[in-house]
Amino acid sequence: MIALIQRVTRAEVRVGERILGAIELGIAALIGVRRADEESDADRLIERMLGYRIFPDPAGRMNLDLGSVGGGLLLVPQFTLAADTARGMRPGFSTAAPPDKASALFEYLVQRASERHQPVASGAFGAHMQLSMINDGPVTFWLET
Repeated sequence: MIALIQRVTRAEVRVGERILGAIELGIAALIGVRRADEESDADRLIERMLGYRIFPDPAGRMNLDLGSVGGGLLLVPQFTLAADTARGMRPGFSTAAPPDKASALFEYLVQRASERHQPVASGAFGAHMQLSMINDGPVTFWLET
């Protein structure tokens, strides 16, 4: 599994005019699911997202994790993160999980994240979404299992 995480001061995901999820200070995470991914990959990814130290301590060093700052977690499914971009000028999607598997793993990820941390918000798998955020830093990391 892949998570492109961004430290944000605010983020929201919409479908049309409807806000599906929003957070203030925290992490906006775009989630990609690959063919070989399993629930154990989702569990490891949650552990990494929640424990990754990307927030500044009083000295300004990135030493604090999401729980330490009381931040929110916004999870947004993004099929295109699992694309194969190694060749050519058009992405291939043979490396991405099929929609039914990817949807189930994304829902599992949201459920497990909600059990371990609050607040957690999410986008909708398969929906055409608009994501707005204020990336703080900017700070962005690519996590994968």
